[in-house]
Amino acid sequence: MQSAEVAVDKQEPNHSSDEPASDGIPAPEGAANLIDTDYVVGQDNFTTNKMGINLDLHGKVFSISAVIVLLFVVLTLALQDTIAPVYDAIFDFLTGNLSWFFIAVANVFVILCIGLIFSPLGKIRLGGTNAKPDYTYMGWFSMLFAAGMGIGLMFFAVNEPLTHFGTSFDGDGWAPLGGAEGDTAAATSLAMAATIYHWGLHPWAIYAIVALSLALFSFNKGLPLSIRSVFYPILGERVWGWPGHVIDILAVFASLFGLATSLGLGASQAAAGLSYLFGAPESDITMILLIVGITMLAIASLAAGVDKGMQLLSKINIVMAAALLFFVIAVGPTLFILTGFFENLWSYAAHFPALSNPFGREDADFSQGWTTFYWAWWISWSPYVGMFIARVSRGRTVREFLISVLIIPSMVSVLWMTTFGGTAIDQYINQGISAVRDAGVDLQLFLMLEQLPLSQITCFVAILLVVFFFVTSSDSGSLVIDSITAGGKMDAPTSQRVFWAIIEGAIAIALLLGGGLTALQTMAVSTGFPFALILLVACYAIIKGLMSEPKAV
Repeated sequence: MQSAEVAVDKQEPNHSSDEPASDGIPAPEGAANLIDTDYVVGQDNFTTNKMGINLDLHGKVFSISAVIVLLFVVLTLALQDTIAPVYDAIFDFLTGNLSWFFIAVANVFVILCIGLIFSPLGKIRLGGTNAKPDYTYMGWFSMLFAAGMGIGLMFFAVNEPLTHFGTSFDGDGWAPLGGAEGDTAAATSLAMAATIYHWGLHPWAIYAIVALSLALFSFNKGLPLSIRSVFYPILGERVWGWPGHVIDILAVFASLFGLATSLGLGASQAAAGLSYLFGAPESDITMILLIVGITMLAIASLAAGVDKGMQLLSKINIVMAAALLFFVIAVGPTLFILTGFFENLWSYAAHFPALSNPFGREDADFSQGWTTFYWAWWISWSPYVGMFIARVSRGRTVREFLISVLIIPSMVSVLWMTTFGGTAIDQYINQGISAVRDAGVDLQLFLMLEQLPLSQITCFVAILLVVFFFVTSSDSGSLVIDSITAGGKMDAPTSQRVFWAIIEGAIAIALLLGGGLTALQTMAVSTGFPFALILLVACYAIIKGLMSEPKAV
């Protein structure tokens, strides 16, 4: 890797954060170790402006990705009756044979993130030594959280803690770590520890690894904001050829199917909420109409841009989510929730070594059916979530970035799961309400809220949250996938982003009709595995890249 340390004057043309370079990537401010390459962002792109349609895309990456994805959608819709068993078989094979791999890989990401926080490399600033953040903390945190796992928290907040409690208390084979049969307190503790394990450090470490690598090699090294750029220290100039094309195509597939999983879950829960609240038919037609309608909202947000669209919706999400959260804390089992927050953190720490152990597990149903799916899902999400986080994190030091991305969202996830899951468990244990536990996963949140005051209002707010999280996920996903298929450009035409928003909705519809929840989970796991291998190599590239950077004063 050839590189040259440069000091860029912020006042020179195209060098400040508010005057981006022609490819949309701001030049470094202050000292940064730029990579010396003859490659120009977008040099392999196909550009045209005919019939009012403006295109600027990487011919090979875009065409191969689009053709394969469209073929997948058509075949899944055409072969609905025969495709479902195939999805079941693939899911069982991957989770049954690769559980140890996914658990071990996720552990590597956590260790690397924590190591960088405490190392001198944490002083390096993304975007150059003099770079300033593009967004306030409020705007930044809002976008981090909304893009990261908003739909998942809504879908599993009641289901997962309550399910783990039930299997642990009953001594069921699906119980984490063998369960705690007949012991209410121990079953509650184990249930919350297992839930936090799935929504705490590990998923955010996966996102952080991708985001940090992209931000470093784009904002400090001057390379395109694309997954292939991370591999320049390993592949050199070959990264602009077919090895790089394959990496970016895999990133597109992983992003699309990971995102489609989330959108499918969101549509299912929104349909259940509308059925519960307004009596709307809970059918495939309802979910399809929801996906189409919400995709149209996402397109409108894309047209408005990141600042006016995505950031505004993210802030609205955070305000509504915070209002719902604190309402449940106030009117629910307040003391149980507040004391449970700290007790659950302690339980998470106590059970962390056993839960993160990849070998010799006796709770195979739990580790394969829950943890493996989650880790594969997070990994398949990571290209799009990581790239979006990278885009909005310029100007932060590595330490500030990792603490913010790793710790703060994890704490919010703990509070969220403790509040909603803890309330459901309390209703079951102390109030004898079994309806929530017996309900379908997409309806449990609404039945839990039904036991609290103002349930009609809170259920409606919950539906709005699912819809808005759906919009922000589709919005940010389209933005990122378009950047990959546009050769790393950050300012590609809006029409291309609209195309990918439509494709995301189409995949979600195809998977729901072709196999339901299992189909969604299968594609997340299938695309997560090859991308996990890519991320392992990226860990080496991150360390190598950071070691060549000047540290912020």
